Amino acid sequence: MNTPHRLDRSRHAAPQVFDKLRESIIGLELSPGTVLSRADLATRFGISQTPVRDALIRLGEEGLVDIFPQHATVVSRIDVGSARQVHFLRRSIELEVVRTLAEKPEPQLVAKLRTQLKLQSALVDTTDYAEFVAADQAFHQTLYEAAHVPDLWRLTRRMSGHLDRLRRLHLPAKGKTRAVVRDHTAIVDAIAAGNVAKAQDALREHLSGTLATVDAICAKYPDYIHGV
Repeated sequence: MNTPHRLDRSRHAAPQVFDKLRESIIGLELSPGTVLSRADLATRFGISQTPVRDALIRLGEEGLVDIFPQHATVVSRIDVGSARQVHFLRRSIELEVVRTLAEKPEPQLVAKLRTQLKLQSALVDTTDYAEFVAADQAFHQTLYEAAHVPDLWRLTRRMSGHLDRLRRLHLPAKGKTRAVVRDHTAIVDAIAAGNVAKAQDALREHLSGTLATVDAICAKYPDYIHGV
């Protein structure tokens, strides 16, 4: 965050600042405890402080920053309780998503998902975790859109900041990226076969990974997390 950031001058500044800061927080470029100076951010983005303030307010609404009026804005620690709640929400929604898709498998959807799996497989050994995360999210977004519930995707994304940061801490663990691709493959295979039970079992297995190891993550990054 020390280099200038160019914004699209044809678009409103605040949403762009929000997106860039959110991406940096989720990706841990801005780690928990980082102080965010409104003045410094305005300088880096080449804008006034007003859109920066608006972006920080939105981040506060998502629980990604703690705002102390007249004092400071700080990147929040990861709230495990919040992560557990959104995990519950995502599991509930996505179990229905894969059920819907497996009940009436669409060859075009399966082909699209398998193309995405090839990209994910090519990234399993990467250290560019941002690219892998983007591919992971694109896979899940495709499932939501195919089930005709795109608004629920946007809802879960807004609520997933704490869970996404836990997953980002977990991603470098040995074998984790390969496990993600393995789980995605099992989901797609079950959808293609029209097997609802297997699709849901694979989805449960996939979504359980990070929270099943939350104690180890917390022990490794104690300054990043609260609410264990």
